[in-house]
Amino acid sequence: MGSRLTEQQADLAAAVRDFAKRECGTKERRDALTDGGREPHNAEIYGRLADLGWLGICLPEEYGGAGGGLADACVFLEENAYGLVPAGGFVTTVITAKAYERFGTDAQRGAVLGGAVRGDVLSIAMSEPGAGSDVGALRCRARREPDGGWLVEGQKTWISNAHLARSMLLVARTGEDKHQGLTMFHVPMDTPGVEVRGIETMGGREVNDVFLTGVRLPADAVVGEVGAGWRQLMAGLNHERLFLAANMLGLARRAFDDAVAYVREREQFGRPVGSFQALRHRVADLATEIECARLLVRETAADCDAAPDRLFPREASMAKLKATETAKRVTLECMQMMGGYGYATEYGMERHLRAAVVSTVYGGTSEIQRDIIGKGYGL
Repeated sequence: MGSRLTEQQADLAAAVRDFAKRECGTKERRDALTDGGREPHNAEIYGRLADLGWLGICLPEEYGGAGGGLADACVFLEENAYGLVPAGGFVTTVITAKAYERFGTDAQRGAVLGGAVRGDVLSIAMSEPGAGSDVGALRCRARREPDGGWLVEGQKTWISNAHLARSMLLVARTGEDKHQGLTMFHVPMDTPGVEVRGIETMGGREVNDVFLTGVRLPADAVVGEVGAGWRQLMAGLNHERLFLAANMLGLARRAFDDAVAYVREREQFGRPVGSFQALRHRVADLATEIECARLLVRETAADCDAAPDRLFPREASMAKLKATETAKRVTLECMQMMGGYGYATEYGMERHLRAAVVSTVYGGTSEIQRDIIGKGYGL
């Protein structure tokens, strides 16, 4: 597949670009939609994406989705990020929805997937104060009640979009074994005992602490099987890592294009600064890195679509590692090429950098991705 798109995917990319240009094509419009960049998600814009059917791009048709594959979703995410569309709730929503698609009951899939297609935001809660990269160390506990229900106590942290979500997919401990003692639960955010507190970050309002105090869930809140949470999480890594990679690929492309447009026009010493060899070579290197990331993301997505029941841990980790590290490098070097204007909020490059820098941390740090890739070679 490489960087080539099908005719349908090319049409999708063009449609998303047109939407982005029309709805949020100026900095003034984006600032109005995002409270000056503090809110990466705008409910009005998200509703319009739902009306166009794009939020169900890779969800089953029986729940109102478009029935597309991972490659289609990656195209949408890449162009959405390139166009700076304030739809920050989509990534966690589609990652979470795919888990329900694979492991949820008919009732759970009907409610959650249908809601995601119509514009509900979903969240997934794994990380805790003492369990980040080592998810198996989590301590939030769900205990079975005499009536068959569950009592949940604990804290989650760094939970993306919990403040926007209709429900969250909670990973809690139900047994003592590090990995075999984890279970997934469906938790509506209005459940008594669930409290969300925002964490301020350099990217704005993105993540939260979630406190669960005396939270009672019905027996049918289990998603999948009791004790199978770790295996179920591993089954979704293709989706999570590719979606995050595609999102950062789009951001890297946008930062690059913004910087190139600037250095073509900005003059010093009587000529455009982009004509100096130092900047030309930097542009050449960044363009090559972006294209490498694009090839890796799209090829891996195509492989996953061709074998949907197969895990691609090494390849998915490569895609996530390459795209996020590339986005971080591109935004930082583009800021350098733009000089003081890259640092100023007027031009937006500093916002690109703030959005990119955390991508090498969430969804599995770059160090964890490298470890997974190394293990893929038997090391």
